[in-house]
Amino acid sequence: MPGLHSTDDSDFKIIRIQKLHQTFGAQVSGVDFSNPIPDETFDEILAAITKYGVLVFRSTALDDNGHVEFARRFGELDDIKTYIAAGRKNRLASDELFDVSNVNLDGTVVDPESPKGQANKGNGIFHVDSSFNPRRASYSLLLAHELPPRGTGGNTAFADTRRAFDDLPQTLKEDLLRNDYIVNHSLAQSQNLGAPDFFAKRNPSDYPMARHRLVQIHEPSGEMNLYTAAHAHHIEGIKTESSKELLDRLFEHATQPKYIFEVEWENVGDLVTWDNTCVMHRAIGGSFEGRYKRDVRRATVHDGSSQAWGLNEHTDKRYGFP
Repeated sequence: MPGLHSTDDSDFKIIRIQKLHQTFGAQVSGVDFSNPIPDETFDEILAAITKYGVLVFRSTALDDNGHVEFARRFGELDDIKTYIAAGRKNRLASDELFDVSNVNLDGTVVDPESPKGQANKGNGIFHVDSSFNPRRASYSLLLAHELPPRGTGGNTAFADTRRAFDDLPQTLKEDLLRNDYIVNHSLAQSQNLGAPDFFAKRNPSDYPMARHRLVQIHEPSGEMNLYTAAHAHHIEGIKTESSKELLDRLFEHATQPKYIFEVEWENVGDLVTWDNTCVMHRAIGGSFEGRYKRDVRRATVHDGSSQAWGLNEHTDKRYGFP
C-alpha cells in the first residue's frame, strides 16, 4: 500500500503497527478476529487508536454480529431505533449498525440523483459522526461487506485535527482559547453543502442543533483538538459574517493535504476504526456511483468523555433526519 511503512513503536508488544501518515493513522495486524480478543490485545488496540486516531484492520472476516460485539468493547453503542420510530426502514438485521452504503432497501444501487443520493453527498465533505446530536460519537467502526471494483473510487479520507490545532498561528490559538467558542452543529448544514441545489429551500436554522466547544482537550491523549466539521453551522455570540469567516478559515486549514491520508478499501472484511474526537473523515466518490454497490456498515460508539454532551440537554433525541 502506498505510504505504508513500519515503525519500531515499543508501546506495542502484541499488535503490529504500520504507520499510514507522518502524524496519524496506522494499519494493524496481529489481531485474531475469529476468537474473543484477549483484554491485553484490546488494551493495545485502545492505546493505538489513542495515539494514531485511525486504525485499519484488513480481511477481518467479521459478520454483523462480530462487528457489533467488537464495537461494544469500546463503549456504549448508538443505534437507529429513534430513526426507525420516525419512519426510517432498516435494510440491516441489527439496529446497532448504521447503513452508510449506496444500497437501497430492495438491494439496488442508489441513484446519485435520487433524494437518498443527494442526501449522501454531504458525506463527501470532511465531518465527524454525530456532532449534530446532543451526545456526540467517539469511535466509529466501518466494515466492508461489498466493494466496487478497484480503481472506481470509494476510498475514505481522514484529516488530523490535533496536528491542525498545533500548527495554528499562536495569535489565533490564543484567540480561540480565550473566547472558548461554542459551535452549533446540524446535519442539514452538511447536506446543504453537499447538494446545495437540491436543498436550496431548506434552512438548517429550522431544525435543532447540537452545541459543542470548538477547541477542546482530546481526553484520551491529553492533546488539544480542533473540533470542527462540515456540520458546523455557526459560532454563538458573534456576527454571522465573522462566524462564517472563522469556521471557513479553520476548516480550510484543517483539510490541507499535509493533514490528510486516504484509506483504500481492498477486501471484504476490511475494518476501519477512528476516533471522531480527534479526526475528521469523508467518503470519496468515483465512477462506481450509480453503478456498483459499496456496502459498508458502521457501528458507532457514544462518547464517554466529560465533553460527550457538549453544552446540550441529556436526552435520547437524535437530530439526524429520518
